Amino acid sequence: MPILVSGSIAVDHIMVFRDRFKNHIQPDKIHVLNVAFHVPQMRKSWGGCGANIAFHLKQLGEDPLLLGTVGNDFEEYASWLDRHGVARDHLRELSDTFTASCFITTDLDDNQITAFHPGAMDRCHEARIEDVATPFEWGIVSPNGKEGMIRNARALKARGARAVIDPGQGIPIFDSEEMVEFLEGASVFIVNDYEWSLVLSKTGLEPADVTRRTDAVIVTRGEKGASILTEEGELPVPPVTARKTQDPTGAGDAFRAGLLFGCARGLPLETAARIGSVLGSMKVECQGPQGLTTDLAAVRERFERAYGAGFE
Repeated sequence: MPILVSGSIAVDHIMVFRDRFKNHIQPDKIHVLNVAFHVPQMRKSWGGCGANIAFHLKQLGEDPLLLGTVGNDFEEYASWLDRHGVARDHLRELSDTFTASCFITTDLDDNQITAFHPGAMDRCHEARIEDVATPFEWGIVSPNGKEGMIRNARALKARGARAVIDPGQGIPIFDSEEMVEFLEGASVFIVNDYEWSLVLSKTGLEPADVTRRTDAVIVTRGEKGASILTEEGELPVPPVTARKTQDPTGAGDAFRAGLLFGCARGLPLETAARIGSVLGSMKVECQGPQGLTTDLAAVRERFERAYGAGFE
C-alpha cells in the first residue's frame, strides 16, 4: 500500500564565491552594506523534505503519494520527478507564485549567506490529505508551511493512518500547544538531537511525558546513529559508516524514507530505523539531496554487511 508523504518541494541554488566575504565587507560599514559577489558557477539541486523522502522511497521500489504545493516555475523539476518515477498526482501547482527556493552563497572559508523564498510552500495547506482518495496506512508530515503541517497532522490522525510527525527545522514556528498536539497520537515522532532539546524546552515536558503521548520517539544523532524512545525505555540504533563523505544534504530525509519503508512493511521499529541508517549513509556518499541511485537489493546488501543479518 502506498505511503503518503506530505512536505516541502523546493529548489536549491548553490553558488561558491572564490574569495572570502571578510575581504569585501567593511565592519564599520555594516549599517550601509551594499555588496555584490561574482559567482561564475551555480549548481541547481532538486530538494525539499517531502520530495526528498518521496524520491528515496521510490529508490526502494515504493510508489509514494507526494502531497504539496509548487509554483509556476515547476516544469523542470516536474521533468526530473517524472524521469525518476515519482508521481505528481497530488501536487497542487499555484500559477501566481514560485516554487520554494533557497539561494546559498559559500565563500572559501565555508561561510554562507542564505536567502530562502517560501513561495508556494506558504500555501501548502491548499494541498489537502482529505482530497487523497488512494488508500494508505502510513503517512508522514515533514517540514513545510505552518498551517499545512498542522492541518495534515490532524487529517492523518483523523483518517486513522499511522502518522509519522517530523517537525524538523519548523519547530521554532510552533508554540507549545501546537507542538504537544503534534505529539498526541503520533505513531512516530522524529527529530535530530538538537531538535529534541528544542522540543523539550518549548513544551516543558520531560522525555517520559513525551513517550506517554506518542508510540515512539526517534532521535537521530548523525554519525552516532539514533535512539528509539518508548515508555519501555531507550533502544540504540547503531550507525552505518559511509564509505566516503560527499554531501550530507538530504541524509536525514533518506533516513526517514528507509524508516517509512520498514514501518509500512510491518517490520520492527528498530529494523525500520536501521534501514533508515543504511539509506542515510548511502545518501552521504552522493552529491545533492536527490543524488542517490540505488535499489532495494543494494540496500539489503549494505544492511547485511552493517548489521550481520538481513530483513524481510
